[in-house]
Amino acid sequence: MARSMPPARPHGDLEEVLPGVFFVSGTMKMSVTKFSRNMVVLRDGDRLVLVNSLRLGEEGLAALDALGRVTDVVRLAGFHGSDDPFYKERYGAKVWAVKGQTYFTGLNPAKGEIYFEPDALMEPGGELPLAGASLHRFDTEPAEGILRIAAGGGTIITGDSLQNWATADRWFNWLARFVMGRMGFLEPHQLGPGWVKSLKPNPAQVAAVLELNFENVLPGHGAAVLGDGPAKYRPVIEAYVASTG
Repeated sequence: MARSMPPARPHGDLEEVLPGVFFVSGTMKMSVTKFSRNMVVLRDGDRLVLVNSLRLGEEGLAALDALGRVTDVVRLAGFHGSDDPFYKERYGAKVWAVKGQTYFTGLNPAKGEIYFEPDALMEPGGELPLAGASLHRFDTEPAEGILRIAAGGGTIITGDSLQNWATADRWFNWLARFVMGRMGFLEPHQLGPGWVKSLKPNPAQVAAVLELNFENVLPGHGAAVLGDGPAKYRPVIEAYVASTG
């Protein structure tokens, strides 16, 4: 079943935040609100692995191509993934999703109306596109993942689970600034409010994030956290666990 892909929207430049690790923020549109989301690009030799894919414009794609060859796309967030088909079509990339995720198509798979499926499903302890990486999985519906890599003394890449919107950035429109501020999204170092409210993650799986041996957090939403990651997220994680006890 053919379906048009979301267009490229305004975004920033690829920034190398750790050796071989690049971070870019851009625009996400939901109804009439616009706010930011992030993509992480991991360079492994001449290979590039995209995590939390964000469709780039032509200049951004040229900058991406200058870094290496896109071979893999990793989806971590249960509510993300709309740009994965673009990178699959453009580069022939292998698309990895967390087991328990599906793509939102508006079609009916039971009738054979399937628009897009991942090439591989990820589970803790299973195969991943990067040697030395590991996956932490939340058994929510849809599932959510955190990817840990060794860079920078230990770095976790998150989708909606851990966020860091200290304030509305330049990708927000005025309505998103107002609404998301009222809803509690614009706080640093927190669990995603919408993710927690709608999916109610297992508190033991949330607490286990602090055992992932990391220093840095590259979130799907908000600014990169470089250093002291466990100390910055411990209060909100412990508060969530206590509230569900």
